[in-house]
Amino acid sequence: MHTLRLLRWGRVLARHGALRIVETGRNTPAPVRRLFRLARFGTLQPREPDYSRAFQAIGPAAIKLGQALATRPDLVGEEAVRNLLTLQDSLPPVPFRMIRQAIETSFGKPLETLFTSIEEEPVGAASIAQVHRAITTDGRTVAVKVLRPGIREKFTRDIETYEWAAAHLEALGGEAKRLRPRAVIANFRRWTLRELDLRREAASASELGEAMQAEGGYRVPQIDWDRTTGGVLTLEWIDGVKVSDVSALIAAGHDLPALARRLVLGFLRQAIDGGFFHADMHQGNLFVEADGTIAAIDFGIMGRIDRRARQWLAEILYGLTTGNYRRVAEIHFEAQYVPSHHSVDEFATALRAVGEPMRGKPVSELSVGQMLDGLFAITRDFDMETQPHLLLLQKTMVMVEGLATALDPEINMWDVAGPFVRDWIRDELGPEAKIADRLREDTETLLRVPALIRRIEERYPPRGGAPVQTPLPDVQLVWERHRAPWLGYVLAALLGGAAAWAVAAAGWLG
Repeated sequence: MHTLRLLRWGRVLARHGALRIVETGRNTPAPVRRLFRLARFGTLQPREPDYSRAFQAIGPAAIKLGQALATRPDLVGEEAVRNLLTLQDSLPPVPFRMIRQAIETSFGKPLETLFTSIEEEPVGAASIAQVHRAITTDGRTVAVKVLRPGIREKFTRDIETYEWAAAHLEALGGEAKRLRPRAVIANFRRWTLRELDLRREAASASELGEAMQAEGGYRVPQIDWDRTTGGVLTLEWIDGVKVSDVSALIAAGHDLPALARRLVLGFLRQAIDGGFFHADMHQGNLFVEADGTIAAIDFGIMGRIDRRARQWLAEILYGLTTGNYRRVAEIHFEAQYVPSHHSVDEFATALRAVGEPMRGKPVSELSVGQMLDGLFAITRDFDMETQPHLLLLQKTMVMVEGLATALDPEINMWDVAGPFVRDWIRDELGPEAKIADRLREDTETLLRVPALIRRIEERYPPRGGAPVQTPLPDVQLVWERHRAPWLGYVLAALLGGAAAWAVAAAGWLG
């Protein structure tokens, strides 16, 4: 089943010329090349490959996978990344009668008991859900996000095939193993499962809203928890101009360079200060309100990095902006991102080759995406495995860069980020912070001592009372001993049936 599904998808990719770049890649394993040749046999391919339209033609799960691959120039190449960044997560809307049924089934009550009115024409229709504007029974204007019927089952089937393919690809070893496709798909599964439970999205929005309360000029809409379930999300309606509509922003009198800086600092506040960030910051999910506040929507994809990883990230960013490549290299070895058999000095020199061209230049001349591409090339040379927990961060950095550059082509993201990162490092890694960390760790250790003593006493109780039972030997039960041959017969029958079906299917395909 997985093989047939992959071949069908391969035919779609081939018709859009999307297999060519991987098939001709110098690191592509020979079995993958043979499979791709089979998939494209007899197809007419365009001169210029269109990866974006290919993934849209395959379906919703492929759209999400394509967006994830847009962060991986090391995996799919720079040409494919540029095209995949244009991938629009949009599909024709589901008829409103199905949306009504989904809402009423989710709440177990008629639609009219929740909303006095709801617009049948959606304001947006993506691969997983679509959004309708509505007015609640208490008179508030809200956005109602509803999962597409049957979407969970379809995603589950497709992701199982992705996992099967990734396992076989990684088993080939070499470059395929270093890129860790199984970890990439595992992360993709986790992101997708969160998107398919709208209560998780509501919780993410609520958590981010609390974390960003102190950040002026950035806000998250309020959640209507009484009208939210796993399949329906209701939240405050946002009135504003899309951050991508530059002409409308100018007409409204907004300060575009100030908006660009606020966007970059908002992302840094989330990612480095809080470790929890909006990871789907594309142009359709950010609005500018009348007072200049940036309002974010769509929290299905969120990124999270722990405190230690944030410290490494901050030092890496600061080291790249200040030219301290030796410290950046040391962090990569401390974090075990680079195997210890390599030289720190050689890695520092390689980092200098990436960092020096970008220092002091506006993003319009050298982008974060180009910098990441250079870093990916270095990681390949130094046997650095993919770090799945940083994939969302890399993707979001590219998105933020594109939006900030559209607002202010002269912005220098490194100049904007430098003071923030420097102050954060001083607060988190300075002498006072180290003393506070040590006091907190020692206090937590002392508080764990009583529980530790109780566990020791439970494991080694005082003498007296009933004796401890001697471990009993394992005994194979009769039905277990006789069940094994029958399992073998059943398995053999199933395998034989599968083989016969495969032969018959091959005849039909021929």
